[in-house]
Amino acid sequence: MNVTAYTNTATPTQLSSPPKTPKPPLPTQPSSLPNHRHRVSLPQTNRPTIDPVVSWTSSIARHCRNAQLPEAAAEFQRMRLAGVEPNHVTFITLLSACADFPLESVAFGSSIHAYVRKFGLLSNNVMVGTALLDMYAKCRHVDLARTVFDEMGVKNSVSWNTMIDGYMRNGKVEDAIRLFDEMPERDAISWTALIGGFVKKDHFEQALLWFQEMQLARVKPDYVTIIAVLSACANLGTLGLGLWMNRFVLKQDFKDNIRISNSLIDMYSRCGCIEFARQIFEKMTKRTLVSWNSIIVGFAVNGHVEEALEFFGLMQKEGFKPDGISFTGALTACSHAGLVDEGLKFFDEMKRVHRITPRIEHYGCMVDLYSRAGRLEDALNVIENMPMKPNEVVLGSLLAACRTHGNVSLAERLMNYLSELDPSGDSNYVLLSNIYAAIGRWDGASKIRRTMKARGIQKKPGSSSIEIDCSIHEFVAGDNCHAETDHIHAMLELLSLELKLCGYVPQTCESESYEDD
Repeated sequence: MNVTAYTNTATPTQLSSPPKTPKPPLPTQPSSLPNHRHRVSLPQTNRPTIDPVVSWTSSIARHCRNAQLPEAAAEFQRMRLAGVEPNHVTFITLLSACADFPLESVAFGSSIHAYVRKFGLLSNNVMVGTALLDMYAKCRHVDLARTVFDEMGVKNSVSWNTMIDGYMRNGKVEDAIRLFDEMPERDAISWTALIGGFVKKDHFEQALLWFQEMQLARVKPDYVTIIAVLSACANLGTLGLGLWMNRFVLKQDFKDNIRISNSLIDMYSRCGCIEFARQIFEKMTKRTLVSWNSIIVGFAVNGHVEEALEFFGLMQKEGFKPDGISFTGALTACSHAGLVDEGLKFFDEMKRVHRITPRIEHYGCMVDLYSRAGRLEDALNVIENMPMKPNEVVLGSLLAACRTHGNVSLAERLMNYLSELDPSGDSNYVLLSNIYAAIGRWDGASKIRRTMKARGIQKKPGSSSIEIDCSIHEFVAGDNCHAETDHIHAMLELLSLELKLCGYVPQTCESESYEDD
């Protein structure tokens, strides 16, 4: 409908007749602006357009950050259906997400590999190639990772280090060393990949040997290297080398590194030097929950029960909320001191107040708590009502208590569990044999020996080690290969004589219980 305007001077009679000079009709106003009489046209600005590849990749990355790999894969599929070609950032994002979920992503990762080859990125993009081989290595397809590594047209130090780490991660130690020797240039990360790999595989002595080689090569270690070496020292109990590492940390100005300080606390605690661990803790200008947990567990395993529980309380006063490891330390302390009621209180507080679901190590602490107190039936009740299957550590704790208290019937019941868990394990059979021998039931001990023979189970020889001048000396039962064997036996005979003079009578039934017929 055309709208006609009239002059304000028109009389009522003139309004009934058409105007003499009509104005041209105004354009119809948009329906979204019904109340506006006048529309003002503004000059349009040139807004920058967002690259669709960037937009799609950003959406995919958001899913990957939220651990939503299926959604990220679906978004990638929609991106392809929309006709948008991915770039190298898209592929790196997806491959990195696949590496974070190795058990459920290898098939999708392989399809991404096909796209990478199609776009020719494997031959000229070192970042994509490195992400691809890392994905295969973490998905336990190290041979495919090596194939990718060999096909890469361009390699850098990250590529070499990632491949070495992949070999170590998958137990291919010799291949890792061989590739390490082929490297054109080795840096601290290269050495750490080997040293850390040995530590993760529990080859602690080899880790320390390679650290010595690193020192001879005059390569300066970084904090990751130091943490790996301190872990090896803690597991071997090499206090001398641990002290050297502490001095090294101070000289290299790592003293304010919280992770290194936490590792030092753990190392000193596991080497039995809890006072040194306390000194490290007290000198820390800033502490984390890991710091508190390390010192609490350190006090607990070294028998300093009061200090462990005191620091457990101080941690909470400092504003740190205890986690599962914190309660493991508190429960361990109660177990070592026979504080059954306090341990039960902590266990209830962990579940009811802090809403922490107990893990198997917490149930293991409760079994140990009851076992040390002689309440074996209560310990068995914990095992039978656990929401998960007990492992050999939990069962072995109660089995050892059966030996202490001479409870053969319960030990026999436990062996049914242990036989299912680890049918080839020798330690529990030997322990049961010793229980029979301790009470003079030689028929039972002989039965255990026959069972072990029938199942092809052999007792592993006992071993021990000692550190002297930063060198580890290992001894195996019945082994006379050590260079100082004669002097060692002479000293043992002297100690044995002194013990006998003090009234000590050695127990010989243990060795008799598992000797061959």
